[in-house]
Amino acid sequence: MAYDHEEQEQLASLKAWWNQFGNLVTWLVIAALVAYAGWSGWRYYQRDQSAKSAVLYEEIVKAADAKDQAKVGRAAEDIKDKFSGTPYAQMGALTAAKSAFEANDLKSAKAHLQWVVDHGKSDEFKAIARIRLAGLLLDEKAYDDGLKLLAWDFPEQFAALVADRKGDLLYAQNKPEEARKEFQAALEKTEIKNPARQLIQLKLDALGGKAATAG
Repeated sequence: MAYDHEEQEQLASLKAWWNQFGNLVTWLVIAALVAYAGWSGWRYYQRDQSAKSAVLYEEIVKAADAKDQAKVGRAAEDIKDKFSGTPYAQMGALTAAKSAFEANDLKSAKAHLQWVVDHGKSDEFKAIARIRLAGLLLDEKAYDDGLKLLAWDFPEQFAALVADRKGDLLYAQNKPEEARKEFQAALEKTEIKNPARQLIQLKLDALGGKAATAG
């Protein structure tokens, strides 16, 4: 195909531009394609991880219902090792901790809860683990360790539970005034319809506290 003089000049200009910038353009296009492929692959990976971890979590729940502690332990370790970044790993560890506690295996219960505290991705799950672990430390009379565990920036919805647990630990340390303040705070942050108010009020009454309206 023959080109006129103007077309030849345009082709020459295009060739010169491509010689100067073509390699850069090619790399930018490749980078964009790689980024897109990576994003697509990551989304697939996340879906795949979530699906597989959901299956393992279901195994933990079923094993816990069947009181099969050995299977609960194996599945819990498996989900933590392979799918630690998924919500199911945190849920599985919390379920395994509850199952171990009910089986009076406090060492395993503490280990599962500590894993969520150390490796959990969700502040809500980490908050639950901290409160439950502080309860186990209360039973072990490790009061200072329990209070340290609760010295954390909890999500607001856990304020009442944290205050109540702190009150338990402080009361066990024979610090009634400090315990009273925590129980009072817990009562004020607990809704009137919440059954937990009755127990908190009993603790407060025992310390000479007073009733409070819900906050």
